[in-house]
Amino acid sequence: MEYTVQKLARIAGISARALRYYDEIGILKPARINSSGYRIYGKAEVDRLQQILFYKELGVGLDRVREIIDSPSFDSLVALYEHRRQLLDQKIRLEQLINSVDQTITEKEGGRAMRDSEKFAGFKQRLIEENEKKYGQEIREKYGYETVDQSNQALKGMSQEQYKQFEELGQQVLSTLEEAIATGDPGGELAQKTAGLHARWLTISWGNYSREAHAGLAQMYVDDPRFTAFYDEKVQAGATTFLRDAVLIYTGTRFCS
Repeated sequence: MEYTVQKLARIAGISARALRYYDEIGILKPARINSSGYRIYGKAEVDRLQQILFYKELGVGLDRVREIIDSPSFDSLVALYEHRRQLLDQKIRLEQLINSVDQTITEKEGGRAMRDSEKFAGFKQRLIEENEKKYGQEIREKYGYETVDQSNQALKGMSQEQYKQFEELGQQVLSTLEEAIATGDPGGELAQKTAGLHARWLTISWGNYSREAHAGLAQMYVDDPRFTAFYDEKVQAGATTFLRDAVLIYTGTRFCS
């Protein structure tokens, strides 16, 4: 089956303008241009469009989508399984949020009181989804699906107090990192305090701790522009590299001179 721009846009639920834009930026080219000058799309283009729309639905930018699906290692079936897993995670979060609202209504109307942990289940699920959208593929490639899934389960199982501590530690890492950068010494007391706080934050998130994994993650922060942007924007330019250096010293991967 072949489709013109208008027909493909209609069955895909997007605008013809969007398809023309995808052609212009090179993420989805038509199979051919017919004698009348119309763009014609075949099965391969339809399948590629489906992948593009799946990734967009999961919050992935078009530039990143193109990198993913144009990679020589891209496997469409593996990608579909990953889409399904992430969509199920979204479904679980929405169901948890709806359930939380329902239980809160019941409590307000004089029914069963909610446990504190029940009030935060949906929010923890949202944090997991946001991390998956931004970093899931790279983290899974580096540390494996089992490790990441265990980390997600650890986050889901946090008590209210643990979740509060997790968020507070994340803020302490940022504030202490800013103070440490002013010293200019990644091996100094403040910098090593920052690395220690970061280690505690990871331990809560991962459910365990490994110096090797900590050092590897710190290096990934520098290697991946998205991680770099997070710390550099939250603190200041160069913060990610400084944190990496502090963590490498903290873990014994690199020693102070």
